[in-house]
Amino acid sequence: MFKVGDTIIYSAHGLCEVDDICEKTYGDNTKTYYVLHPLQNSKLIINIPVDSHQVIMQKVMEREEAEEILQSFLQPGIEWIENVRQRTKQYNSLVNTGDRKKIAKVANTLMRKKREAISNKKKLYDYDRVLLANIQNIMFQELAVSLDTSYEEISKKVKRMVNQ
Repeated sequence: MFKVGDTIIYSAHGLCEVDDICEKTYGDNTKTYYVLHPLQNSKLIINIPVDSHQVIMQKVMEREEAEEILQSFLQPGIEWIENVRQRTKQYNSLVNTGDRKKIAKVANTLMRKKREAISNKKKLYDYDRVLLANIQNIMFQELAVSLDTSYEEISKKVKRMVNQ
């Protein structure tokens, strides 16, 4: 269980701070809720049941894990699936596990395919482009916090690694 003041990763919004943990009643149902706000938008208030299994909430990764994830961008990502529907299903499934190593591999593959598409004067499919942007936004923020640097520095470093 998280504490008030903890910075966590919330699947839909990335880095969030826990503002409160309190009882709330909706209809006849009373539950304990985390009250969060995204670090990039302090005006947005998110209420999530503490026992929710529909979303992924995790502690921010430790420095060692962040360094390992960052270095993984020097390796090939996961297998590229040519069939768009199969790729969408498989990559979504991997991202929805919350496993950062798997998510980094998906991002790695999509970044390499994006580079390849650009060099061939093409574009990634819209779904791939949106998925990559979402992964980068959340993962690069988390890496920046864990490694005590900026989002921009993480983004530059990962792009250099993928382009090697």
